[in-house]
Amino acid sequence: MRARRLRASLRGWGGVGAMAVVCALAVLFALLLPAARSHGGDTGGTGGPGVTRGSQTRAEECADPEEQTLAPSAADGPTIDAIKSRTGEKRKLVVGVDQNSYRWGYRDPNSGGTAELEGFDIDLVHRIAEDILGDPDAVQFKAIPTDQRIPAIQDGRVDMVVRTMTINCDRMKDVAFSAPYFRTGQQLLAPRSSPITGYDGSLAGKKICTAAGSTAYSTLEQDRADGDLVASADLSTTVPNQLDCLVRLQLGEVDAVVTDGALAASQAAQDPTVQLKGDPFTTEYYGVAMKKDADDLVRRVNRILVEFREDTTGGWQRSYDVWLSETLGRDTAKYRPPDPRYLRKS
Repeated sequence: MRARRLRASLRGWGGVGAMAVVCALAVLFALLLPAARSHGGDTGGTGGPGVTRGSQTRAEECADPEEQTLAPSAADGPTIDAIKSRTGEKRKLVVGVDQNSYRWGYRDPNSGGTAELEGFDIDLVHRIAEDILGDPDAVQFKAIPTDQRIPAIQDGRVDMVVRTMTINCDRMKDVAFSAPYFRTGQQLLAPRSSPITGYDGSLAGKKICTAAGSTAYSTLEQDRADGDLVASADLSTTVPNQLDCLVRLQLGEVDAVVTDGALAASQAAQDPTVQLKGDPFTTEYYGVAMKKDADDLVRRVNRILVEFREDTTGGWQRSYDVWLSETLGRDTAKYRPPDPRYLRKS
């Protein structure tokens, strides 16, 4: 098998009751977010003065997609100018996020009635808004299903998507990515009592749930075509949002879920009757996704990410400690992205 394994010691806690509350909130807020953050505008165009233009490599020429991004720059350009030109309540960064990925982008039912979005991805969004608009709360959050992340960017509904989105070659046909901000890998989630042992022959005849448009689904399809996944595995169950797979698993409609290990660990924490099975079988990286021609915004986000990673008091490490250490452990070495590498200027 061509899998690249990354071992992780993952812990879980919590209960099914909390999961039910989170799922209920996910349905309640699936279409609309709080009115306080319900204003936004259109996004701008291309390039940027003071920066050298360089289009991202096309997917058909793609290798090491996590390295196919533009060098950092603090210079504004048409895209950032358009964001800054918004007035009044519309002067906000419009960002597609998840609202039901525990510890990444979710609404805490125990937050005293405010149900504000919080999590690792949400911290990063606030950091970007503070840099571009001078106010960490100058954000309009839009809940975007997994399979709508790319259309939302292309249609101009959002300026960017920060939603545990894996950088890969196919997606680079349609959107531009920042440098990586987190390292993960695909992993299996199944009931504790299940005979499934991992990404192996124990999946024969098993129903596997994935989110439509996800890296998990495309990976499984390719692996089955290549003979790396047992041919009798049933991949027919796909859902709009990844959390829906956990619900299907709890209802006994599927035998296993495949998703990013970082997300799977959070789901195992929500329901102690399920657990991670086997090690991650890929190595992947999350990135911020933007329009392909928004070079100035890509460069600006990359500069923000450099500072986010290096900030030891309020950056990457603090967000990890607050949101992810309980599910992924204190050792961050396996989750920190490598030092970024950028496309040469052209």
